[in-house]
Amino acid sequence: MVLNIAIIGYGKMGHTLESLAHEKGINVKSIIDPFIKKQGNIYNDINKESLNGVDVCIDFTQPDVLIENVKKVSALKKNMVVGTTAWYDKKEQVQKIVDDAGIGFIYAHNFSIGVNLLFRITAHAAKLFNNFPQYDEFAYELHHNQKVDSPSGTAVKLSEVLIQNLDRKKKLVTARLDRKIEPDELHFASVRAGTIPGTHVIGFDSLADTIEIKHTARGRTGFADGALSAAQWINRKKGYYKFEDMMDEIIGDDQNE
Repeated sequence: MVLNIAIIGYGKMGHTLESLAHEKGINVKSIIDPFIKKQGNIYNDINKESLNGVDVCIDFTQPDVLIENVKKVSALKKNMVVGTTAWYDKKEQVQKIVDDAGIGFIYAHNFSIGVNLLFRITAHAAKLFNNFPQYDEFAYELHHNQKVDSPSGTAVKLSEVLIQNLDRKKKLVTARLDRKIEPDELHFASVRAGTIPGTHVIGFDSLADTIEIKHTARGRTGFADGALSAAQWINRKKGYYKFEDMMDEIIGDDQNE
């Protein structure tokens, strides 16, 4: 059976989702964006008409409208994929909306399959380096100059992974440092310039050498591919999930230990 999706937010990611969906045999039933003229399958609001026949909604909008979007989608009993970032301080509120509505919901700091493998590689590397105190950890990320959040959601997740697996790191610092960094602090720097889709680097430095793990996105296709895979996975499911739950199912829980 063909999966019918609604794309909420018709920016660059929305256009990429639309293009890739056709290649993957997924039907874009509707596109919802308040700033585009209503025509054909393009609508200006989330409502019964715009979600008619839709199985899963994919949201790549802005954090200030995300909660309202979740409420509207949940009220219409549609499952949801959320790629919008910078709303994570409201996770409990979103989960309650989802649970009360009885829908399926999946979100990610980053829907790239490669980035989600990076999370696991970073966790394993951190566990190894935890045994060698002569190494100190650092990290930085680069994104395009239109990105609204800093650090990126991926950077936040990578920071969590590092701090969880390194006994010597207790605090995350993302702001400019005008002082000597403390030994228990992890500095994750951010750069915004041009049209960079996204680069994340994790480093382990000692007097003897430096080891780096680097992920560079070549465009938005990887994010769109992961989000569409998540839409296929969450279809007909109920519950509140992270993208890691889908990855666990594919790879196996033991690989995340």
